[in-house]
Amino acid sequence: MSQRQVSPFAFVGGAAAFLLTMLGTTLPTPLYPIYRDAFGFSQLTITVIFAAYAVGVIGALLVTGRWSDQLGRRPLLLAGLAASVLSDAVFLLGGSLPLLLIARVISGVSAGIFTGTATVAVIELAPEAWKRRATFVATAVNMGGLGLGPVCAGLLGEYAPWPLHLPYALHLALAVLGVLAVWRAPETVERPPRPRLEFQRLSVPESVRGVFVPAAIAGFAGFAVLGFFTATVPAFMKQVLGQTNLALIGLVAGVVFFASTLGQWLQGRVDAAWRLPLGCAVMLVGALTIGAGIALASLATFLCGALIAGLGQGVAFRAGLGALAAASPAAHRGAVTSTFFVVAYVALSIPVVGIGLVSRTIGLAATGVGFSGAVALLCCVALVLLWRTGGQGGVKG
Repeated sequence: MSQRQVSPFAFVGGAAAFLLTMLGTTLPTPLYPIYRDAFGFSQLTITVIFAAYAVGVIGALLVTGRWSDQLGRRPLLLAGLAASVLSDAVFLLGGSLPLLLIARVISGVSAGIFTGTATVAVIELAPEAWKRRATFVATAVNMGGLGLGPVCAGLLGEYAPWPLHLPYALHLALAVLGVLAVWRAPETVERPPRPRLEFQRLSVPESVRGVFVPAAIAGFAGFAVLGFFTATVPAFMKQVLGQTNLALIGLVAGVVFFASTLGQWLQGRVDAAWRLPLGCAVMLVGALTIGAGIALASLATFLCGALIAGLGQGVAFRAGLGALAAASPAAHRGAVTSTFFVVAYVALSIPVVGIGLVSRTIGLAATGVGFSGAVALLCCVALVLLWRTGGQGGVKG
């Protein structure tokens, strides 16, 4: 498709659809205390509900990761929006644990489809004058949407009626507008006569493993922090920090994503060889600060830790992806990137389930401090590996 055919409205519409879809995936975060009180869920049950989301994301990434090249961007984006709408509908019906689990899996499917397809689509839809900023726009609407979800749901949950229904009803209406925006956008790939729908392979060539291992460890640590803030922060805010205002809970949960967006923007101003080590170091400081905030029961310290950790996660995440793209042969780049994302989304789920399990034995505060220490340790391991291999796993420049 010629770049002259691209309308700025198509670019804005595609970016808006991306933001709205990701916003919907984090709407439940500040509402978990209401679910807990209404249905008698334990903290472990809440973390399992959240982890179901990661199952949907990983499944969608593996199954549909390469389909947009064969079927086109628009059909996959419409499928992702359809999953988002269906998730909202199930949440509106949700009066039981099975329905909430189903809703979270479907929400994860919508995110998994959009994570890969919409990022590429937004870049391809950018008019020529906006091309240089298109990658950051795609990143910003992704993380920005994830951050806006808990903020919006927290405000509605605290100050509006029907807290377990209104956020999803409003998002459903907005998702319909996203469908219209994607429907009107031009297709950016030429569909082959005989599409081949294959699963995304997972593999890391031996020549890339020196780069992959520290990047994956840093990615695991960063996404574990994101999972912590989207799944367990409501419990820590209420039981450890004594805060019950849902708007404040949503704001604290959203801050880490906003800081990540800022970090991804700032990392371009740092020399390439220093980006991943710097991200790990900042994330290390953030994790320790989060742990201190929990140990001291200090909201200000806890929030400061969220800002620092989110900033480091953003720097490390984008730097890791950049290092992998530079180190991977073209024929293996998709498989390596997909493997990296699977590691990241495993980190989004497994640690928070661990928090739910361990907290039943030693308490929530001690578990939170231990989690922060584990993240800090992972950052140290990544830094040692980077030091031994000279920067980004040996990739410089």
